[in-house]
Amino acid sequence: MQSTYRVEGMTCRHCVAAVKEEVGAVPGVTAVDVDLESGRLVVDSNGDLDRAAVAAAVDEAGYTLAS
Repeated sequence: MQSTYRVEGMTCRHCVAAVKEEVGAVPGVTAVDVDLESGRLVVDSNGDLDRAAVAAAVDEAGYTLAS
């Protein structure tokens, strides 16, 4: 299953790497793609993915998941 979100506050490749690392550690996540320019976060998972878990991971990386 694929879910798409928007992350606010990223300004560089380090930001992208931090978001990828934290979101990639969420249980059930199989792949993460982040586009710096648009703030787009695409998450592949092996089932229903809890938005709150993704938001918490993005927050842990230091950024905000857009509502």
